[in-house]
Amino acid sequence: MSILARKAASATRRTFLSGGAAVLAALPAWAADDPPANDKNRSRLILLGTGGGPTPKPNRSAPSQVIVVNGASYVIDCGNGVARQMVLAGVPLASIRDVFITHQHSDHNADYGNLLWLSWAATLATRVGTYGPPPLANMTRLFLEMNDYDIKTRMADEGRPPLKDLIAVHEISAGVAVMRDANVTVTAALVDHPPVKPAFAYRFDCPDRSIVISGDTRPSQNLVRLAQGADVLVHEVMYLPALEQVIGAEPNAKSLREHLLASHTTTEQVGRIATEAGVKTLVLSHFVPGGAPPIKDEVWFDAVRPFFSGKLIIGRDLLEI
Repeated sequence: MSILARKAASATRRTFLSGGAAVLAALPAWAADDPPANDKNRSRLILLGTGGGPTPKPNRSAPSQVIVVNGASYVIDCGNGVARQMVLAGVPLASIRDVFITHQHSDHNADYGNLLWLSWAATLATRVGTYGPPPLANMTRLFLEMNDYDIKTRMADEGRPPLKDLIAVHEISAGVAVMRDANVTVTAALVDHPPVKPAFAYRFDCPDRSIVISGDTRPSQNLVRLAQGADVLVHEVMYLPALEQVIGAEPNAKSLREHLLASHTTTEQVGRIATEAGVKTLVLSHFVPGGAPPIKDEVWFDAVRPFFSGKLIIGRDLLEI
């Protein structure tokens, strides 16, 4: 990087840091406020969990997002604790309309069944469509079988409808137009996350804007095409300088390193992807490494900013965008 470029990046960083925590997260002005009551079609994107990887972390919950339009909630990925995160975000469990799984890794699907089950045990009484790669149908069947005793007990004692009748499973194996209703049009694209196949990114075209969720992926031209001109891209990110420190002590460090490098997207790559796709806002999430000790927000910002000049948001749990 030239001296002039370094000075420009430094000035950008100073501007970014000068406003305190609110500016640090690069929040739009309305992000912390509820949409006006008369603006039913305004979409709300809430990052329920922003950590990457299957192990529980002290500072970030497991991967999940929810998009809310006109009171209907569309959940993307179901990492551990997603139901509680929705409650903390103030999103009613009964509002769940559809659930989308990007791929079958435990940090993205661990609470798929639990979200439906716990929502049903609370207030959910309407049908929910679930979408994702195989074996989603068999996972659903086995989950209901495993919890059959509790489900039948609550049906008898509390007068609840059969949980299985509230779940409509749709397995997808290729990039397709997934679903459409009065609030959103959802499209899936195959992305690259070896060795897990298939893995998907999803695009949500809402009445007011378009939102793309990358899922887990290495750089993918399918994702670039899916995200062309999108208003918001939520993309996973990996910071290489901190990677060795985190995995160095692991007994399986060699194979873990190989997996991470082959199946995830670095800070430089994610900036270039967002630029190529022409997205307006890039939101970093699914941070790798994402545990303790935490990497400061400005480190993530500085690592991506040279490669993307649009609005850049460093995601955190329960952040609304």
